[in-house]
Amino acid sequence: MYPDLSYFFHDLLGTAPDNGLSIIKTFGFFLVLAFLTAAFMLMLELRRKEAEGLLPSKIIEEIKGKPATPFEIISNAILGFILGFKFLFITQNFEDFKIDPAGIIFSSKGSLIGGIIFCGLFAVFKWYEKNREKLDPPQLVKIKIRPYERIGDITMVAAISGVLGAKIFAMLEDLDLVFNGGLSFGQWAASLFSGSGMAIYGGLIGGFLATYFYVKKIGLKPIHVMDAVAPALMVSYAVGRMGCHFSGDGDWGDPIKLVEEGKVVYEYTKPAIIGFLPDWVWAYDYPHNVIDAGVRMENCNFRYCNRLPVPVFSTPIYEIVMAGTLGAILWGIRKRIVIPGMLFFIYLIMNGLERFTIEQIRINEKYNILGASLTQAEIIALSLVLIGIIGCGVLWRKN
Repeated sequence: MYPDLSYFFHDLLGTAPDNGLSIIKTFGFFLVLAFLTAAFMLMLELRRKEAEGLLPSKIIEEIKGKPATPFEIISNAILGFILGFKFLFITQNFEDFKIDPAGIIFSSKGSLIGGIIFCGLFAVFKWYEKNREKLDPPQLVKIKIRPYERIGDITMVAAISGVLGAKIFAMLEDLDLVFNGGLSFGQWAASLFSGSGMAIYGGLIGGFLATYFYVKKIGLKPIHVMDAVAPALMVSYAVGRMGCHFSGDGDWGDPIKLVEEGKVVYEYTKPAIIGFLPDWVWAYDYPHNVIDAGVRMENCNFRYCNRLPVPVFSTPIYEIVMAGTLGAILWGIRKRIVIPGMLFFIYLIMNGLERFTIEQIRINEKYNILGASLTQAEIIALSLVLIGIIGCGVLWRKN
C-alpha cells in the first residue's frame, strides 16, 4: 500500500520508506485525478451537445477598465492573509505538515506575521493590476461564453460541495457516539475538516444538488448537463476507488476467513474462474494502510506499519472493474439515447445496482428499515435504483 506517494517511489526504487513523508497523499492524488477525469469527459460532452444545439452559448456584458473597488481590494487582502497565515506556519513546521496536511490546513494554527505580510501584498497587487488596465472612460463589452468554458466553475462547485457532502454523510454515522458520550461534539465537528472519513453517496448527493442549482443559475438546461455528466461520474468513481485501494483507506470488504476459539467459522476460497489473477485481486491484507488498521508488521520502523491480520475482499478493485465497465457502456450508448434525461436515470440504476451488490461483502453499520437490516449505502442505492426506474418510465411514456 502507498499511504502517500513517497511509499510508491520507495517501492519503485527498492528502498525502505522513512519518516520523511510526502505531502501528497495517495487518496488525495486519486481524488483530484477523479475530478479531472470527470471534467475532461464532461467538456467533450458539452461541446457535442453545443454542436447539436442543445446547450447554446450565452452573451454577457462586462465593464472593462474600471479601477479596483474597495470590495475587490479587501477580499483580495483577506485571501492573502489566509494564505500567508498558513504558508509561513507550514514552512516552519513542515515535518508536522507532511504527517497530517489536512489537519494543519484546517486547524486554527498559523503565522500572524505571514498573514499580515501577504495581506498587504495581495491588496497592493489587486490595486496595481486594476489600475494598470484602467480606461477613461470604462467601456461596456460583450463576451460570448460557450458551455464548455464553464467546466472550471462547474468542477470547482462539484468538488467543494461533493467533499463537504461526503464528510457530512460520514459523520452522520457517528451521531450515536456524540449522544452516548463516546465522542464530544467538538471532536465530531472538527472531523468535518479532517483528511479522512468520506461517504461516497454523500459526495454524490451534495455535488449533484449544488451543481444542479449552479448550472440552472448560469443559464444551462440541467437535464442536458445531467446526461452529459452521467458517463463521467461513473468513470471518475472508478478512478476514485483506485485511491481507496492503493492508500488502504478502510473501504475494503469482509474477511475471507473467520476463526473463533480455534475453529474455522467460514472461509472463502478463490474461484477457479479468476485463478489466473494474483491473489491480492481476490483478497488482500493491505500492508502499510493509511488508517493504521490491523497488527504491527515485523521489522517496520516508519510511519505506516500495520497490516490486516486476515485478508479481506478487495472490494475497491471489484468496484474499479465494475464502475469502469459501466462507465464505458454509458459512454458507448450516449449518442443513441435521444430522450433528454434518460441517460442520467440509466446511470442512477447502474450506480445503485453496483453499490448494492458490493455492499453484500462489506462491513458497515446496519439500520432496521421496515424489518429489513440495511446499511446507509444500501438504502441510498435502492433509492437510486427506484428513482432511476421511475424516471426512465416517466420519460419513456412522455416521449
